[in-house]
Amino acid sequence: MSLPTRRSWAEPFKIKMVEPVRMTSREDRERAIRQAGYNTFLLRSADVYIDLLTDSGTSAMSDRQWAGMMLGDEAYAGSANFFHLEEAILRYYGYKYIIPTHQGRGAEHLISKILIRPGHVIPGNMYFTTTRLHQELAGGRFVDVIIREAHDPASTHPFKGNFDLEKLEDLIRKVGEKNIPYVSLATSVNMAGGQPISMANLRGLRELTAKYGIRIIHDATRVAENAYFIQQREPGYASRSTASIIHEICSYTDGATMSAKKDALVNIGGFLALNEPELFEEARNLVVVYEGLHTYGGLAGRDMEAMAIGIAESVEDDHIRARVGQVQYLGEKMMSYDVPIVVPIGGHGVFVDAKRFLPHLTQTVYPAQALAAAVYLDSGVRTMERGIVSAGRDKETGCDHTPELELVRFTVPRRVYTQAHMDVVAESAAFVYAQRDKIRGLRMTYEPRYLRFFQARFEEL
Repeated sequence: MSLPTRRSWAEPFKIKMVEPVRMTSREDRERAIRQAGYNTFLLRSADVYIDLLTDSGTSAMSDRQWAGMMLGDEAYAGSANFFHLEEAILRYYGYKYIIPTHQGRGAEHLISKILIRPGHVIPGNMYFTTTRLHQELAGGRFVDVIIREAHDPASTHPFKGNFDLEKLEDLIRKVGEKNIPYVSLATSVNMAGGQPISMANLRGLRELTAKYGIRIIHDATRVAENAYFIQQREPGYASRSTASIIHEICSYTDGATMSAKKDALVNIGGFLALNEPELFEEARNLVVVYEGLHTYGGLAGRDMEAMAIGIAESVEDDHIRARVGQVQYLGEKMMSYDVPIVVPIGGHGVFVDAKRFLPHLTQTVYPAQALAAAVYLDSGVRTMERGIVSAGRDKETGCDHTPELELVRFTVPRRVYTQAHMDVVAESAAFVYAQRDKIRGLRMTYEPRYLRFFQARFEEL
């Protein structure tokens, strides 16, 4: 017998506790998706078999994190856990001042409230839903200056999260640096398919913004995944630790918003991190109005302790290799069945290209939304739309934003599912693809005012 051509790898943990999941019948799923208005966000979790809706707050915490929660100091002011969190953020990310928030959008709200004024322009490497909304509510306008390859799901560019620096400088000259409160930088760009930015591009961004005296505010939600891709793909970083790469990434920025519910492996929590004492003072005052005292920011002490421990675990090379490796496994499995996905495969999920999957449907009938519903009907696997529904409407014209990318995100929670679960998911995508001609478009029957993808309802055409 010949030896295998490559050795298998396994997760760097063993399972100590399990949570039962239940496969429902096709009839049950048909009823459930109709009741949910063909919106996977409105499904009950009890009706879901494998939940790939999001990696936000859905990770499995470690024994160390659970032990840390027993050490929660629930004092209203000056909790010991706050200082543990502050120490972890300074050590691993390098930011000087921190404000805890209940989750990432609490931090987005604070920084938008502090820095953005009506008429301001905020350039960024592709929008994210909540980030752009907070910027718009503060009176600003987001402008996408990501490289063109990011909008092409078939492009194999290794760093599709990169900024188009020439386009950014043209924008600065057009609107004036005084009208740009900061550049909005995302590592592992979600809406592009979890695509990373290179360190070389980030250094170029820092040089350009320094030239004009403009801040960089970093959405650090998935910075560890971005660091891993730099380690694997960028010359000069193969021998560097993930932790050291993360620290370097953050050193080129002036502050960060963080949803700790992703990389930092907790079920709730986030923070705003800053290096400027004046901005910190303003944020420390505002957080009391919207979240809670500046040493808890809407979180229990135990949650801050779990976050501090989770940050340390998130930068470990073994962890991030297995985390991204499972996503790669799912993506490669889908590709073996000819399912059209965004390439290169991203860090937090596999993004199926609904335009290529359902060429018979126009974007106006919400093909990604219809595809997410079809996958749920087939297997009980819950995914989510990232296309025209998520893009929302232009606040001035009222017309739909029509992004070039019309995607379904198969998001993999950290440390939750096995490779066998990934096999089930890939096979479901393959079976739906084989019957793709039967999928019909949708009509929106209810549209909420903000972030419509969370609560909109649809019916089949």
